[in-house]
Amino acid sequence: MEQINVNTSSGHYAVVYRRGVLEQIGATVSGLVERTGTFILSSAPVWKHWGSRLEKSFAGYGGAKVVLMDDRERAKTLRTVEKLCRALARARADRECILVALGGGVVGDVAGFVAASYLRGVRVVQVPTTLVAQVDSAIGGKTGVDLPEGKNLVGAFHQPRLVVVDPEVLSTLPKRQYRAGIYEVIKYGVIRDAELFALLEEQLDGLLQQEPAVLDAVIPRCIRAKAEVVGQDEREQNLRRILNFGHTVGHALEAATRYRRFLHGEAVGWGMLAATELAKRMKFVEPSDAERIARLIQCVGPLPAWPQVRPQKLLEFMRADKKVRAGRLHFILPRRIGQVEISAGVEDTHLKQVFDALAKFKAA
Repeated sequence: MEQINVNTSSGHYAVVYRRGVLEQIGATVSGLVERTGTFILSSAPVWKHWGSRLEKSFAGYGGAKVVLMDDRERAKTLRTVEKLCRALARARADRECILVALGGGVVGDVAGFVAASYLRGVRVVQVPTTLVAQVDSAIGGKTGVDLPEGKNLVGAFHQPRLVVVDPEVLSTLPKRQYRAGIYEVIKYGVIRDAELFALLEEQLDGLLQQEPAVLDAVIPRCIRAKAEVVGQDEREQNLRRILNFGHTVGHALEAATRYRRFLHGEAVGWGMLAATELAKRMKFVEPSDAERIARLIQCVGPLPAWPQVRPQKLLEFMRADKKVRAGRLHFILPRRIGQVEISAGVEDTHLKQVFDALAKFKAA
């Protein structure tokens, strides 16, 4: 078992990584906090595979009530938050209850926002079941939902009391869902960890095949990187912004296609290609490093084709994103593998040239 501590100004908690840990969650949560009730928020597909283990785990510790939600990105809305809060109210959940979020990024983000909002704040334990959530979204306390105008525009910072990561749950993920998570893994190599990037270049096939030794080397390494960044900058005032590498364009692609074309990780994959191409054109990064980044992204597998969306439309969605400050759009651009820079000096003409290039690009 690995325990990685996340130390922020608003709370300290552990990320526990272990195979089979799902079956011990009841005991772990019971030893963590006193509570008046446990409420598991999940989705039907996830509950079908893993729900019985969680129910059995909590059976000897007062049991748990289950509330299911739609875990598609299009359901990541304020309406869903209201439905879940009303379900908790009908179940008489009080401030001393605890929520357990069992699912991928959508479930984790929505459940976290529900926890931040219901009764002005209750405790939440994150149990991520996708690779994206295990290495990224379940850690750090970012919660929220989407608006038609853009992704994650309504939310709150609300740190979990515990994050439980069991790599065995990845075995039931659809292949496309699992591959989408690998783009977020690559992100950590580019922004902070050149050794991780080199490991991915050597062991990508093993990661794609979910070889235990490779997963055990990669996932905790990503978690540690996220914990270090969040510990230094909980509310994304400076350093934490580097975690948005690939997300400026990625979020715009998701919103422009109404969250129906891309999985989040796939949109981030395109976003990283866009940021890398932009950095190369602006002479931020050596062409050799840019080629390595693009090659590794391509080797993960085919991305959904670049959408037929006008560049101006993408720019409009990008300007509605949280990464706009003082009216200026900020990009995270690679300087070299393992180091990125926050840049606000990007011209629309450069972006349109990049979009035109990517529209002709075949990821395979």
